Amino acid sequence: MGKPIEALRLGAKGGVVVVVVGVIHGNEAAGLLITDKLQESVVPKGIDLWIIPTMNPDGTALDQRGNANQVDLNRNFPYNWAKMGKPGYWQFAGKSKASEPETKAIVAFMREIKPALGIWYHQDLNIISPGTGLEGTMRSTYSRLTGIPIKRITGGTYTGVAATWQRRNVKDGMAFVVELGETLNLTQAQVHATAVLDIAMLLRDGSSSKLDK
Repeated sequence: MGKPIEALRLGAKGGVVVVVVGVIHGNEAAGLLITDKLQESVVPKGIDLWIIPTMNPDGTALDQRGNANQVDLNRNFPYNWAKMGKPGYWQFAGKSKASEPETKAIVAFMREIKPALGIWYHQDLNIISPGTGLEGTMRSTYSRLTGIPIKRITGGTYTGVAATWQRRNVKDGMAFVVELGETLNLTQAQVHATAVLDIAMLLRDGSSSKLDK
């Protein structure tokens, strides 16, 4: 519908690149409060922070899960894409992988900035899936800082997922989903924004240690 997808850069070039996506499903908008708080934050040295308030501006404006074409953008990414449903179905995956302009734009953007870490906000399961290795540490630390429990997401069909695409296609990149609860107030949003910066520093300091060795 002609609305821009905005990416706001805070921090320093040459730092550890972290990207935060507040909204992918247009009717799951609590992440916007977190991206607002991040824009008010002082980004620590050594962190190159990119903030995308919403990658689905049409869905956000219409308060609907999918984009203006009724495509669930979190089923439309090109890794492990599968045909699912048709327009009107709540998880319609699109006519083909990366068929949507929003998906194409984010894929190109991620390939350009090559983030070391991506955080994607959803609602409203109030969980973070467990992970392994350094990414598992990022997830568990975020869980501890925010109080969102670590619990595996089960029972759905998860193809064409944005965070999975990022993890598989950005070299040495990590990405995870934060499922927020049904509501989020400004105080809680600040807790999440602080957690983003804290794990970014953890990643920065871990990368520095590796370089020192």
